[in-house]
Amino acid sequence: MRRGPQETVGPRRVTKSSPRCQHAGVSGPAASTVIEDFWAVVPAGGAGTRLWPLSRAGSPKFLHDLTGSGRTLLQSTWDRLAPLTGPDRLLVVTGRAHAAAVRGQLPGLDAGGALCEPSPRDSMAAIGLAAAVVARRAPDAVVGSFAADHVVRDTGVFADAVREAVAVAREGWVVTVGIEPTGPATGFGYIRAGVPLDVPGAPSALAVESFVEKPDAGTAREYLAAGYRWNAGMFVARAEVLLAHLARELPELEAGLRQIAAAWDTPDREQVLDRVWPRLTRIAIDHAVAEPTAARGGVAVVPGRFGWDDVGDWDSLTALLPEPAGGPAVLGDPAAVLALEAGGVVVPGSGRTVAVVGLPDAVVVDTPDAVLVTTRQQAQRVKDVVAALRAAGRDDLL
Repeated sequence: MRRGPQETVGPRRVTKSSPRCQHAGVSGPAASTVIEDFWAVVPAGGAGTRLWPLSRAGSPKFLHDLTGSGRTLLQSTWDRLAPLTGPDRLLVVTGRAHAAAVRGQLPGLDAGGALCEPSPRDSMAAIGLAAAVVARRAPDAVVGSFAADHVVRDTGVFADAVREAVAVAREGWVVTVGIEPTGPATGFGYIRAGVPLDVPGAPSALAVESFVEKPDAGTAREYLAAGYRWNAGMFVARAEVLLAHLARELPELEAGLRQIAAAWDTPDREQVLDRVWPRLTRIAIDHAVAEPTAARGGVAVVPGRFGWDDVGDWDSLTALLPEPAGGPAVLGDPAAVLALEAGGVVVPGSGRTVAVVGLPDAVVVDTPDAVLVTTRQQAQRVKDVVAALRAAGRDDLL
């Protein structure tokens, strides 16, 4: 029986073939029950610059209802995770500037459930801090990281995937949820999977051979044909296993996070946090842990077949909204939009009437202090507008 790349990683078994590996697990009422010893970590940061001018540094996209559901992206994330953890085992890692808004939108969040960063240090510091805090509160816990600004269509299938991931993580693996691609996208990294794993409770789990960076269009088509999955940045592992991998790769970062966690539930929290946090390495969890651990054979993947989108820009958002026949999708009050032979998406957010004529793929976002007019095909370039505003010193618009 093989063991993982370090002593804290538990035993695992690999088999060459298993008919069970084509099934996602059991759906139904069980999907809503709490998973024992499972903690969810929700990194809630970033400005969502490609959704400017609606999403900004002071009001990022996870605080907005971008699907017309009546719930913000953060609230929807809570809605699908809280039934799996209970309210006392869900942690939101966010900036100090957003802490009040996060608590306002999540009244059920436990008193100790908001971990506030003094400044952005990328995903490894955020997730690692939560893992270190959890490791002190519950040493045998499994932690799962799920972004605050993603859209999941089928929460029951999502819960099944998380349950499989937790089962694999208990065996000592770092587990990612690999999204089933809907096309040869060039905006996501990809996961190359290998042989099936024989883990009880996780019939769909596969070993990960490697993570690959965002491809060009031709390479993306090759990845799709070869069965690669999108990397959505969802990771599940025992807290101590994740930290042990981090200690192997970046020992100073791991030691700093442990130091902060040791003071977290004490009166010294802010003093230690302000002293140690600025010195932490700024790096994504993919580069810090996932990629090197996959190279050593310590990462598994569970397929995610629940319908997923990262709402990366106005084009992807438009695809999520119902577009009425003969008119654009509207995020906001439809009575404030007059469209003639127009499509795309319109966001009326200033109180004015917005008229769009003869533009089949328009993107029009009207806010009190800024208006964006572009097309779905050019939506990726909105980040360049934000860069130009920053260069011009227009922080008031960022």
